[in-house]
Amino acid sequence: MSVSVSPEALLALLACAAYGLATLRGREVARGPSMALVAGWLLHGAALAVDVSGWGTDGGARFGFAPALSGAVWLVLAVHAVESRFVPLPGVRRALAAMGVVVSGLIVFFPGDIALKVSSPLMPLHLLLGIASYGLFGAAVIHGVMLDSAERALRRRPGAAAATAGGAGGSPPTLFGLPLMRLERLTFRFVEAGFTVLSLALLIGGLASLLGHAQWRWDHKTVFSILGWATFAALITGRHLRGWRGRRATRWLYAGALLLVLAYIGSRFVAEVLLNRGTGA
Repeated sequence: MSVSVSPEALLALLACAAYGLATLRGREVARGPSMALVAGWLLHGAALAVDVSGWGTDGGARFGFAPALSGAVWLVLAVHAVESRFVPLPGVRRALAAMGVVVSGLIVFFPGDIALKVSSPLMPLHLLLGIASYGLFGAAVIHGVMLDSAERALRRRPGAAAATAGGAGGSPPTLFGLPLMRLERLTFRFVEAGFTVLSLALLIGGLASLLGHAQWRWDHKTVFSILGWATFAALITGRHLRGWRGRRATRWLYAGALLLVLAYIGSRFVAEVLLNRGTGA
C-alpha cells in the first residue's frame, strides 16, 4: 500500500528535521546548528510558498491559521538571521529553531482552506501586511523576553542598582555583549515598525470596504485587531510621552501581541479546528 505525501508536507517535514538539528547544543560558534537553521528556514519558506499557492491541488490558493502562524515565525527567523550577523544570540537560535519545528509541523496537519476566497484585489496586500506585522511584533516580543530576563538577573546580583545605572565606576549591563539600553531601543524599533505595518494593513482593509470590494464586519477578528492596534498605540505614546520602560512597557507589548494572535490566528484556529469550518479570508 503506497502512501501519498503532498509536496508542502514533504518540505515541511524536511524543515522540521533541519530545525531539529539546529536546536542541538554545541559550541557557541558551532557551524553545524547554524547551517541547519538556514536550511530549515529555506525549506520552511518553500513549504509555505507551495502551501499558500495551492500548487498541486485543484482548488487554488489557500490560507489558514497554521500558514499564518508559520509565516510570522518564518519572518521572525529572517529578522534573527540579519541580527545575528552583528550580535551572537545562540540561546535565541535554539528557541527559534524549536518554534520552527512546531510551526512547520502544523503545516502538515493544517495546510489551510482550499480555494481561499479573495473578495477584493486589495485583500492579498492586506493579508501580506498583516502577516508582516505579526513577524515584526514577534521579533519585538522575543527581544522583550530577553530584556525582562536580563533585568531579573540584574536584580538578583549584588550592587544591581549601581550596575544598572552604570554609575559608581560600573559599566553598563550587557546581554551577549549587547548593552541593555541598546536592546531596549531595538525592541521598540520593532514595535514601531510593526505598528506602522499593522496600521497600513488596517487602512487597506478599510479602504477595500469603502470601495465596495469587501464587506466590513464587526466580528472578533476586527475587534481584536483594533484592540491590538490601540494597545500598541498606547504603548508607543506612553513610551515617548511618559518614558515607559521595563516591565510596564513589556506587559503592554505582550498584551498587544496576544490580542493580534487572537484576531486572526486564534479565530482561524477556532473555525478550522474546533468548529471544522472553512471560510474565506
